[in-house]
Amino acid sequence: LSDCQSAALLGMDGSVEWLCFPRFDSPSVFGKILDPEAGSWTLGPVDPQDTARDYLADSLVLRTEHSTATGIVEVLDALVFETGSRDHDIGMRVPHVLARLVRGLSGTVEMETRVEPRLEYGYIKPRVDITGRGFVARAGAVTLDLNSDVPLEASAFGASARFTVSAGEEVGFSLGYRPTHEGLEAEAVHVPSAVMDTVEGWRSWVGMHSRYEGAFAEDVRRSSLVLQGLTYQPSGALVAAATTSLPERIGGEWNWDYRFTWLRDASLTLNARWVATCPHEPWRFFQWIENTGTCPGPSPLQIMYDVEGRVDLTEHTLDHLQGFASSRPVRIGNDAWTQSQLDVAGEVLDAAYLMRGQLGEISASTRTLLIQLADDAAARWSEPDAGMWESRDIPRHYVSSKVMSWVGLDRAVKMAGMLGAEDRVTGWSAARDAVREAILSDGWNESAGAYGGAFGSDHLDASVLLMPLVGFLPANDERMLATIHAIDEHLGEGGLVRRWATEPNAFIICSYWLVQCLALAGETELATEYFANITAHANDLGLLAEMVDLSTRDLLGNTPQAFSHIGLINAAWTLSGGALPE
Repeated sequence: LSDCQSAALLGMDGSVEWLCFPRFDSPSVFGKILDPEAGSWTLGPVDPQDTARDYLADSLVLRTEHSTATGIVEVLDALVFETGSRDHDIGMRVPHVLARLVRGLSGTVEMETRVEPRLEYGYIKPRVDITGRGFVARAGAVTLDLNSDVPLEASAFGASARFTVSAGEEVGFSLGYRPTHEGLEAEAVHVPSAVMDTVEGWRSWVGMHSRYEGAFAEDVRRSSLVLQGLTYQPSGALVAAATTSLPERIGGEWNWDYRFTWLRDASLTLNARWVATCPHEPWRFFQWIENTGTCPGPSPLQIMYDVEGRVDLTEHTLDHLQGFASSRPVRIGNDAWTQSQLDVAGEVLDAAYLMRGQLGEISASTRTLLIQLADDAAARWSEPDAGMWESRDIPRHYVSSKVMSWVGLDRAVKMAGMLGAEDRVTGWSAARDAVREAILSDGWNESAGAYGGAFGSDHLDASVLLMPLVGFLPANDERMLATIHAIDEHLGEGGLVRRWATEPNAFIICSYWLVQCLALAGETELATEYFANITAHANDLGLLAEMVDLSTRDLLGNTPQAFSHIGLINAAWTLSGGALPE
């Protein structure tokens, strides 16, 4: 669920297992997904027999249908918002309310609910006071107000209720967040109206913004909604995922906080949103990038920020949480913000190039930022860095970083007139040609018969699949095609691609990159087969995480993952033979 400022995750049984208020990166109110004692909200039949769920059409409002021996009920769940007066104002008014509506469909069903708020990532058990309308839970700076259509009983964990619902009856609950210092009660909502208004808000956005008509249109439509749901609407920033510390490897330490915005994803994000929606949505994201620079250091931009542009994302571990499937540590913040990743200049300049028709007369500050990024790429492309996979060991000369440096310089040369930087074209062109020559000579590894992941390395790395996607080499170039086939053979499994040989699990966006490369090389039938196989690993709601466990075929990593849905959209567009919409 999303209100375009925060997100919730629900289990198959209808339990709210993750909810952060009031922002994606705020401390959790319910955190059961990371520890059974970190809070949850269950709502369902006392004796369920069968459960099915789906989103209401063209929305992120969830419908869960429970069948029992005595009847059938549905539960509608929504993070509430009201649309604004302009077509792009989805989420402009967000009351920070989770609404849950139980409807009797047939017979009579005995229901139960248990609400266990645990604030500050499960650190704090709030004081819960039962009221005539529900309860008030307080802990320090945060107050939660639960309004309920049925009486609640206090318990050690929070509050609970048992009630029956017959055909045609409705029972509503709403949980509202407010800062304690404001003193006022959270805004009360009429749950049936709030839920349906939110449905209509999503459908209004789809009606005004959805324009993709190519292959796999339903998958693209769902993915575009997911990307909108991961967008922090006040700023236009897109978070990488709604969660923190869902593991890349069960029981391992590769557990990271993804509730931030990576500039690394900029051009791929803008391409996907332009393909699937309309120019305004990617334009807002580019405006956020523009407003975020500059920062201290050798480059005018760091690799990532929070949704409002905050720079310091220092990482902490939450040692009181056992982690998803005992995968520890649980982390908040992400120390990758301090890394040097030379691909950032290329991604932002490519984003500007994609948006060039929308930029109009570029402001002086934007021109300065883009020129600085191009100068930075020219000056630093030959340095080692942490790479796009954010290695935490020694810096290397990663091929994908060099390719994106080339992209930045190439786009800067093409936009020099717009930037008023004609005097820099000679220097930028020389640097662009130098980095290209270095990639073609030092990136190619004769023993591997492919471009390696780093200069001088025979280790394959799926990140080099970007080369045809950004126009560095055509997919049917002899060496590029050999690289594509080598990655498919040695890193792939039915289209599911690992980033490197020693990684046990498939990385979903790399898998979609392989689809694009094969399609661009003319191997459309195989590309289409791989696309279908990759997309089949989405959950029952069409949501994709970061990775697929190749032994169990389970999704792994933070979810829903923007990068994966971006990959789906761009791969579908490539399979459709489409060009970037004008």
